[in-house]
Amino acid sequence: MEPRIETLAEKKLIGMRIKMSFSNNKTFELRKNFMPRRKEVTNSVTTDLFSIQVYDQNYDFNIFDPEAEFEKWAAIEVSDFNLIPYDMEPFILAGGLYAVFIHKGAASNGPKTFKYIFGTWLPGSDYILDHRPHFEILGQKYINEDPASEEEVWIPIKPEELV
Repeated sequence: MEPRIETLAEKKLIGMRIKMSFSNNKTFELRKNFMPRRKEVTNSVTTDLFSIQVYDQNYDFNIFDPEAEFEKWAAIEVSDFNLIPYDMEPFILAGGLYAVFIHKGAASNGPKTFKYIFGTWLPGSDYILDHRPHFEILGQKYINEDPASEEEVWIPIKPEELV
C-alpha cells in the first residue's frame, strides 16, 4: 500500500467535535449528532465528509496508549464561515504535506491500515510525522462496514532532513 504524497491547501470546515480516546471511542456518538444535521451547512463545496483527529503536542505515536485523549471532528468543507449552524463550529485545516493512503474494506479494519502506516511505511520512508491534524475523507465510495468501502487516510508528514 503505497501512498501518494500531496500538498494540501488550507481548507475551511464546519462541524462538530468531541474529546475521546481509542479506549473510549465516541465516533458513533459524534456521527449520530452530525450526520442528520450536515444539510444545515448550506455553503458546502463538496459532499465529502471529513473525520479529523487533532492530537496535542504530547501525544506519543511511538508508544500506543489507548487512554490518551484527542479531539475528533466530523465536518464538511465550506466556502466561508458566514453561516454556522447552531451547535456547530468552524475549523481551519492547515495546509501542508500529506501522505494519502486508500483504506479499502470495513471501517473496523482501519487499525490494520494504521498499523502499516505507523509501523512499516513511516519508519521506512524519508518522512517523519508532522504535528498537524490527521484526517480521513469519506467520499462517494465510503460505505462504513461494507467490504467494498474506500476512504482516504491523510497523514501529515515532513521530510526527515528538515528536523
